[in-house]
Amino acid sequence: MPSTSSTAALAPRPVFVSGELVHKTRSAEVLLTGLRSEGENAFVVSAHWPEAHGCYTTGPTALDPLLLIETVRQSLPLLCHSAYGVPLGHRLLWDTFGYELTPEALLPRDRAGRLELRVTCLESVRRGSRVSALTLLISVVQGTRRLAECTTRLTVQSPVVYQRLRAGYGNPDVVTALPAAPAAAVPPSALGRTRCRDVVLSPLGGRGWRLRVDTTHPLFFDHPLDHAPGLLLLEAVRQTALVLPSERPLAVTAVETSFRRYVELDAPCRIEARSWDASPDGHRRALVAMWQNGVQCLFSTVRFARAAEPSSGVLAGVGAGPAPFPG
Repeated sequence: MPSTSSTAALAPRPVFVSGELVHKTRSAEVLLTGLRSEGENAFVVSAHWPEAHGCYTTGPTALDPLLLIETVRQSLPLLCHSAYGVPLGHRLLWDTFGYELTPEALLPRDRAGRLELRVTCLESVRRGSRVSALTLLISVVQGTRRLAECTTRLTVQSPVVYQRLRAGYGNPDVVTALPAAPAAAVPPSALGRTRCRDVVLSPLGGRGWRLRVDTTHPLFFDHPLDHAPGLLLLEAVRQTALVLPSERPLAVTAVETSFRRYVELDAPCRIEARSWDASPDGHRRALVAMWQNGVQCLFSTVRFARAAEPSSGVLAGVGAGPAPFPG
């Protein structure tokens, strides 16, 4: 009878879906392994999380929200192209995205391996015969453990419509991105990161932070883009929340985000935030907004774990000056 170690060594490697279906060019960054229908407006997306990764926090830790968000993000084009007939080349644009981690997700545990995203389509909007918008509820489950609930609304634009919406900005080749801001003073370890290049904030003294955009980053810019991707913006929201003043380390457990404008690559983006005391349910909250050229591009509400809840895996904030926040 083979030993346990031999059996593990013979375990089949996961087979991932085509990178084209999840809008990734690097095959090593694909996290999804399949899709099946569970009846009308219900689907199960299968995924496999890596044992180690340069950008995500892995090993016996709490769930890294960046890994969660990217897994859910990959499910959106897979669903659109494979289940809703959206042609390749059409653009998927986030209107809203929210996630809420369960207490289980905050416990230190090895997250590598198989998981499922159980998807319910709450609303589909069509323009003629084509889907133009979807509202989805997504439950992320690993084994018997529910890790997160996510909600999102996205719109689908044809290449012609997208170019019209972008008004000359729709081609990465014609966008001259600003150079990445100097490395932020915030230690990567205080943000749940190990590399300085994964810090996406640069301090602006007492006036907030600047979004740090590195167009050579292997995760955020897997391929050339004409604007800052939603994944980068959501990670910046989390990092901003963590650098707000706090008496003790607290985990980010939920974020609700409204995407209002594109964040362009050729102009600085300012981030402002404020926090307030715990609400009656015991959760401290924060507001985060991004501004570019005098226009608000993004608005997020962030919720932290209660003081009694585990918070050791999603690393906590360090002291930083309060940022002004226009009402």
